[in-house]
Amino acid sequence: MSKPIRAVVFPVAGRGTRFLPATKASPKEMLPIVDKPLIQYAVEEAVAAGATRLIFVTGSSKRAIEDHFDTDAELERALVESGKDDLLALIRNIVPKGVSCIYIRQGEPLGLGHAVLCARSAVGDEPFFVHLADDLIRGEPGCLAQMAGEYSRHGGSVVAVEEVPPHRTSSYGIVAIDHDNDNRITRIVEKPKPEVAPSNMAVVGRYLLDSRIFGKLETTGRGAGGEIQLTDAISDLLNELPVYAHSFHGERFDCGSKLGYLKATVAYALDHPELSVGFREHLREIDLK
Repeated sequence: MSKPIRAVVFPVAGRGTRFLPATKASPKEMLPIVDKPLIQYAVEEAVAAGATRLIFVTGSSKRAIEDHFDTDAELERALVESGKDDLLALIRNIVPKGVSCIYIRQGEPLGLGHAVLCARSAVGDEPFFVHLADDLIRGEPGCLAQMAGEYSRHGGSVVAVEEVPPHRTSSYGIVAIDHDNDNRITRIVEKPKPEVAPSNMAVVGRYLLDSRIFGKLETTGRGAGGEIQLTDAISDLLNELPVYAHSFHGERFDCGSKLGYLKATVAYALDHPELSVGFREHLREIDLK
């Protein structure tokens, strides 16, 4: 049986320009979905999958992420004095006991592949998760836990995939899959035009990778957008090691876009134990106008 995946890399150095001016001084990963920031949903999914080492690859203006997962003694003291034990428990459990946070600065914005490479020393020579927080996936179990289950079955790297409309292939890494060979990936291409795309199965923001990907990233030149693409390194890895596609069970929200973010907010509000009834009534009132 394969060992549990303990390390997860969160590339959070992006500027989040689509959400300006909201992200001018605050990271896009701190945008709230109802009452929790995107990055907290990401951490909760990773911890539920067995991760105990949270590696944040950050950039400038990202201090709010570190502050969020740090202890705030003054706030805790105020909650104790006011008797707000439920809120105290919430903030004390943001990072569970036995889980550590590591912060690594990405000096230059050279792409997702470069961000992952920055985490090499913290990951070591073991398989690891990569989680893109603005891809919010709601499922039970979580997407990373599903992928860990796949890994324990065959021991190969795993990427999460989702079918997209053919005209959207130029926005994603697109894979060709051998369905007769346990969904092994035979080809992966970064942002191909629809007429040359190998399929319409798109890689979304979850990866479980063999540590040998770091060696590939070291020699990967700049690809699409002039950046070091993780997709290109995975393409090189395919020649030596198996990589499998996992069509996850759950609903994905692209919170890197304003529309996707709003859809996620509505979906989570509709399921919120304190807000659901009132919010549904509000939506009915809007619909009647």
